[in-house]
Amino acid sequence: MKDAILDTKGDFAPTIIRIVLGVVLFPHGAQKLLGWFGGAGFADTMDLFIGPFDLPWIIGLAVILLEFFGSLLLIIGLGSRLVALAFIVQFTSIIFLVHLDYGFFMNWSGRQLGEGFEYHLLVIGMSLSLLISGAGKFSIDSLIKK
Repeated sequence: MKDAILDTKGDFAPTIIRIVLGVVLFPHGAQKLLGWFGGAGFADTMDLFIGPFDLPWIIGLAVILLEFFGSLLLIIGLGSRLVALAFIVQFTSIIFLVHLDYGFFMNWSGRQLGEGFEYHLLVIGMSLSLLISGAGKFSIDSLIKK
């Protein structure tokens, strides 16, 4: 099992994908957990998740922790396949629970009532690539595997 999770080829493509994905998702997690980058912070984000979004508190907590710590784990390349799988589940759920009704495109013009799901598909695609390939070069996964 450990080998299946940690196995990776020494390619640069998954390295680039995991670092970019981690860097893009980190500010979203920092907004939710710490209130950085103009975010609401932990308490207000949890209130939003369990209030208007009607999520169980454990799901709200998981989303916050995954986006913050999962992005950091991707950047360093530790448990990349597991984190990628978690992001696939999370962002697929987000599409169906929140964004599907608003269509594909993001709300660039401000004319839609909400955001579409194109961003979420990119996260799913990048995560799926990491799930298949592993973390790539310069990852802790590859060091542990050796």
